Amino acid sequence: MRLNSLILKMFVGICRLELHLMEGTSLKEKRQVIKSITERLKNRFNISIAEVGCQDALRRAEIGLALVSNETVYLEKVMGRVVNFIENDGRVQIIKIDKEIY
Repeated sequence: MRLNSLILKMFVGICRLELHLMEGTSLKEKRQVIKSITERLKNRFNISIAEVGCQDALRRAEIGLALVSNETVYLEKVMGRVVNFIENDGRVQIIKIDKEIY
């Protein structure tokens, strides 16, 4: 089979979340909370995720995540589950969500 005759579809979902930390008296505590959340999300949803902004702010954080699939419905579903997971973590509150699928 020739490669030109194959139609391959790949979609990328990206999401940026701005978070408010409910408690925290130091940047070290903040980083522990963010690391805990991002590691749990990586393990549970098999996504790429990192703190991408507000590293020096005491009570704010920005995390970015990305995932790839051949179905946009799957990407929406996983991103929704990630948001729900974070909303259920009492240590942080979501301030802003930016999601896109390409």
